Amino acid sequence: VQLVESGGGLVQAGNSLKLSCAASGLTFNYYSMGWFRQAPGKERECVAAISRTGGRTYYADSAKGRFTISRDNAKNTVYLQMNSLKPEDTAVYYCAADGPWIGNPVPDPREYDYWGQGTQVTVSS
Repeated sequence: VQLVESGGGLVQAGNSLKLSCAASGLTFNYYSMGWFRQAPGKERECVAAISRTGGRTYYADSAKGRFTISRDNAKNTVYLQMNSLKPEDTAVYYCAADGPWIGNPVPDPREYDYWGQGTQVTVSS
C-alpha cells in the first residue's frame, strides 16, 4: 500500500492550498480516508476525514468552515482544500487510510492502518 501526498508549500496567511493524496495497492473505495497534521512538539491530530463513499465527513473544530475534504474513487485520490489559512495551520500534513470500514469516518489516528509520508504546509503571517 502506498499513499503519496502532494500540494504542500509555503503560503501567506489568508491564502489557499489544495492537498492531494494518491493511493495505490488497496481497494480504495473500501477505506475511509483522513487528513492529519502534526506540528513540532504537538500530537498528531485529525483535521478531516471522509467515509468510503464520500457521503459522511468529519472536521476538527479548527477546520470547520475553512477546509473541505473530498475524494474521487475513480482516481483513488483524496483531497483537502484549505482556505483562509492561518499561521497555526503550519504542520506536516499526512493522509491515512482506515479500513475496510463502512461506518462513519473517525478522527482517532490509532484506527488508521496506512499512512503517507507527509507534506509540509507553512503559513507565514
